[in-house]
Amino acid sequence: MVDALNAWWAQQLVLCDWAFTPHPLAVDAVAAEQRLLQLGIADRGALADQLFFALGAPANSADMLLGALEWAALAGAAGWLTQAQATTWAHHITRRITADYSDQRAWLADLRRALGAKGWETGADDRFIDACQALSDLESEGEGVTWQALDAALARLPAPASLWPQAPEATPWRLNALFRPVVMYPANAADWPDAIEWLERIWQVYDREQLIEVMLWLSAQGERQRWDIEARELLPMDHAQRQEWQRGALNDAPYAPVLTTFVNQGEPLEWAAWDWLRLVELAWAGACCGWLSQAEADDLAAHAADLVGRRYHDWHAVLKAYMRGQSLFEGVDRRGMTPSARHKLLMHAPYSPWKHTLSALLDDATREASRTRIKAWRNTPHHWLLALAGVREPDVMLRQLNPAAPIAEERRADAAVYLQDSLGLHADEGHQVLARYWLPAQAHHLNQLAADAVHGVMPPSQTRFGQPTPDELKQRNAVKGVSRHAATIHMAEKFAFYLHMALDSGLFEQAPLMEHANALRSCLCRFYASPKRLLEAWFAWESCLPEPEHDSLINEIAWHLEDPGSLFHWLDWRPDAWCEPGERPTLSHFTAMSLVGPLNSAVWSEPQLESPRECADIREWVESHYHLTSADDMQEFLTFMLEAGDRQEYQINYAPYTLNPERLTAEIAILESGDCAEDERHHLLRLRRVSTNEDGCNDVDMAAWDIAQLVDLAIAARQLGWLDKQAFAQVLDRAYQLAADHYSGWQEYAAGMYAGFSFFMGETPERESFLAGFRQALVAWLCGAPILAGPWASLDFPGNKPRHFAPLHIDTLPGDQRILH
Repeated sequence: MVDALNAWWAQQLVLCDWAFTPHPLAVDAVAAEQRLLQLGIADRGALADQLFFALGAPANSADMLLGALEWAALAGAAGWLTQAQATTWAHHITRRITADYSDQRAWLADLRRALGAKGWETGADDRFIDACQALSDLESEGEGVTWQALDAALARLPAPASLWPQAPEATPWRLNALFRPVVMYPANAADWPDAIEWLERIWQVYDREQLIEVMLWLSAQGERQRWDIEARELLPMDHAQRQEWQRGALNDAPYAPVLTTFVNQGEPLEWAAWDWLRLVELAWAGACCGWLSQAEADDLAAHAADLVGRRYHDWHAVLKAYMRGQSLFEGVDRRGMTPSARHKLLMHAPYSPWKHTLSALLDDATREASRTRIKAWRNTPHHWLLALAGVREPDVMLRQLNPAAPIAEERRADAAVYLQDSLGLHADEGHQVLARYWLPAQAHHLNQLAADAVHGVMPPSQTRFGQPTPDELKQRNAVKGVSRHAATIHMAEKFAFYLHMALDSGLFEQAPLMEHANALRSCLCRFYASPKRLLEAWFAWESCLPEPEHDSLINEIAWHLEDPGSLFHWLDWRPDAWCEPGERPTLSHFTAMSLVGPLNSAVWSEPQLESPRECADIREWVESHYHLTSADDMQEFLTFMLEAGDRQEYQINYAPYTLNPERLTAEIAILESGDCAEDERHHLLRLRRVSTNEDGCNDVDMAAWDIAQLVDLAIAARQLGWLDKQAFAQVLDRAYQLAADHYSGWQEYAAGMYAGFSFFMGETPERESFLAGFRQALVAWLCGAPILAGPWASLDFPGNKPRHFAPLHIDTLPGDQRILH
């Protein structure tokens, strides 16, 4: 039966000015290739397009069908197609011809009409008429393969095989049919000889590395991220606000009018196919030009198919999404335009490569091979930094192939300026300084507040010093809704961003910074079982704790959570040996360090030895405020604070006056009657405060003032290297015990600290503003509002029995007896 088909095929080639041949593929290969070039078919990619469109030609297109028979024969003879593929194409074309025409007379008549309408070259018409007559004579004489014999042969033959490669690793290339159908696998330079020129002209891609970089970007971010986020921002706006946004965005975003129209008209806001289908086209170009191995290209195409399959349920949705993306990219709404011939054929032709369901594009082995390679390209700790930093700085997604590759000098300089101006980091401080930004105690504090809140236990909402604002209380109370999400990510993502900037700056040794990055990866894998859990936690805490000085990251985080191509979903996610970028204080030492209260900013991590630059500033403060110039001076003064401190001065020099008011009045009168030296002036001020019992100084134990100063100085001494780790721990233990001996809770401790701050303050015109600021700070620390003002609200006071509920996570500090570690 196949012989009959081939013989009929050979007969029809006579109409193309061929000499009669018993087999359509029995033509010299060089001559066949020359003939294809003469016909304007320069490569196999062009051949595939020509065959695809010819087979789907409209009715009464006999000339295109005859041309397709010739192209298939020439391609099979020239080796552009295998003989089996050429025969398959001829089989499909022949069935189309016999379906359109009832007999040879009708077929030849339509050929004459079509070619006549096109206008024949001189002499061609006579040869064609002669060939038609010759075929008519054969038909009438019953010679050769008659139309009737052909119909009978076709009826007995099974349905023709698929026109497209069937190997599992080749089926994802059906996605590429939107641009150029893939008829031969594997790829060859003959499929797309000018692929390199196309990459340079269209994509400004000039080598293999740039190509892979762009493809990884398309898969992980592409054009869609910006469109998705801006669409999300437009949705809650009214019409006037959207128009205002459009006017403001137009210069930087030519797509703004189209995007606004989509949102206004309720168009599905889906266009990821624009990125993922172009990824397939780039992969094919890379395979054709030799910049990618066939296995690499296959895995990239399979990756695109994997992503498309997760997002879309059928080909119609894929094409619609692609067209929306094209509309946005071009700034022209293409929805009302007449569908192209290619789109019609892909969607409706019975032989379309898209007749497969989307789910049939990948088998399990191909999918897994693809995922393995894609993850292998993103398996370094540096990629974790890219993913985390990329939420704040999306442009870093263009550096996925080799994040550590040299960067532009302008970018390096910008990173250095950021570190210096925003963080106060300098090149001479060394890599170890980054550890100061790892804040495990902050995560513990947040987790504890959330755990208590979900059990209905909230910090106080008012104090003797005042109360937080309604907005601050609302934010604090919102932690109840995030208790199931570990708060590690809230501080870890900032640490990752700083680490990323430090790497970009080139100011620090790279190897130690990468150790930090690896520890960060290990830590996050321990606290979050999957990228989804991490992003959900980040979204929850970002919603709960917005930063007024920065734009919210809510929409960006939501995008990464929802987009299957996001880099987060393709990281090396494996918990291994436990480590983290900085030291984790014990719960008791964190509590002791928190005794510093609002005398300093909250201490969320173990203090580190600081750089010479920072030490100079700390030393200047210690010397100017306490006249301490050495480690020995410091140790002596810390001992004094533990054993006596300012509280002893009050007990000796002022407390007795509370028992003898007459003597107090007389002493004040004596000092007021003459000129006072500075020391006498301070003494007079304190006597007046005793006289009026200002801020309860006569009723309140002011040891808290000494304890807070003691902890503040101990931290400074540790940073200066004047205390080693063990000595520092001993000071904290004694401060912890001292607080437990003097007070029963944070409210009482705060009252003592405030009374001491007020009583021992020197004469200054800013006294009232200082006191007001200190009261406000104490309110924040006691009420946990703002949440990150300080950690008193999440800590049991020294010496008290545990009263807080155990968080739902292992992200807590060691030493918490309620939690199994």
